[in-house]
Amino acid sequence: MAPYTIPLAKLKTGEVAFVYKMDSGKSMTHRLTSLGFTPGVDLEMVQNFGHGPLMVSVRGTRVALGRGEAAKILVQRSK
Repeated sequence: MAPYTIPLAKLKTGEVAFVYKMDSGKSMTHRLTSLGFTPGVDLEMVQNFGHGPLMVSVRGTRVALGRGEAAKILVQRSK
């Protein structure tokens, strides 16, 4: 993991970050890419209760992700 990167699942509601990289297999990477998660894209955590699925706003669209998927997306918080 690069310095200051965290899994997407660790972001709190309202936090803004950008995608650093995806640490997943080929098929999951393809799925996440088709949903708009590409390295460098900005995103905002819309809803994260700390358990269950979470909601992320990426490229103007809200996307629901499971915790397992969100754990494989590494992000850096925006300043």
